[in-house]
Amino acid sequence: MHLNQYHLLSSSQLIREEDEEVEAEGANYQLEMMRCLREVNVDNNTVGWYQSTLFGSFQTVELIETFMNYQENIRRCVCIVYDPSRSNQGILALKALKLSDSFMDLYKNNNFIGEKLREKNLSWVDIFEEIPIKVSNSALISAFMTELETDTPVKQCDYDRLQLSTNPFLERNMEFLVECMDDLSMEQQKFQFYYRNLSRQQAQQQAWLQKRRNDNMQRKAAGEEPLPEEDPSNPVFKPIPEPSRLDSFLITNQISNYCNQINGVAGQSFSRLYLMKALHED
Repeated sequence: MHLNQYHLLSSSQLIREEDEEVEAEGANYQLEMMRCLREVNVDNNTVGWYQSTLFGSFQTVELIETFMNYQENIRRCVCIVYDPSRSNQGILALKALKLSDSFMDLYKNNNFIGEKLREKNLSWVDIFEEIPIKVSNSALISAFMTELETDTPVKQCDYDRLQLSTNPFLERNMEFLVECMDDLSMEQQKFQFYYRNLSRQQAQQQAWLQKRRNDNMQRKAAGEEPLPEEDPSNPVFKPIPEPSRLDSFLITNQISNYCNQINGVAGQSFSRLYLMKALHED
């Protein structure tokens, strides 16, 4: 691993179970795998993990928590995300992600409130940083893949590459997009409820303060000491906790991902339709 480059040479499956005994076996399995790699003179430095996802739905709190757990031992850890649903369309659906430094600072302090986000100038697009991927195969792998290729001559009427059936992919993306929009609407309702309560509390504070000032004017006229204009024991001055914006940021990130996928598939479909139109005219 150089300053701005990661060289991933091998990967192995991890055992992930809720049972403590099985989890302990998974930890032993990882150590044994590292030992075996070291014995055959293979780089055995862990730089992250990989996981599969469906239709690019990986922007979750669980992913961030996994990042932070790895970050305790691996300062520059990375996650490889693989999407089999897009691979079925002939796309190399691999993404290398890492968390931005500014986001990790806020996450460690659990300060996802509006004021802290404005100080850091952090928005939903600044959570993840995507690292460009370059896939390189060894000579043996390239020769093996060549052997696996089927020797089928191209026919003049071979229209398989012009497959126009993108409805299943678009439908699932639209379904997930609608679900995310509903989730985002629920998050917005939390903030609306918070600001309504905050506005109501501020009005109550002003009313209490005005009443206290009137009382102090009467006390001064009577020659008595004025009362303090702040009373921390009064429930009206108890701060209302602001909801975290982390979930809304992740949902917005996911919505953007679904929209990009829909735009990409729609653009490819239009290109194929124009090509099919030209073929039919000929």
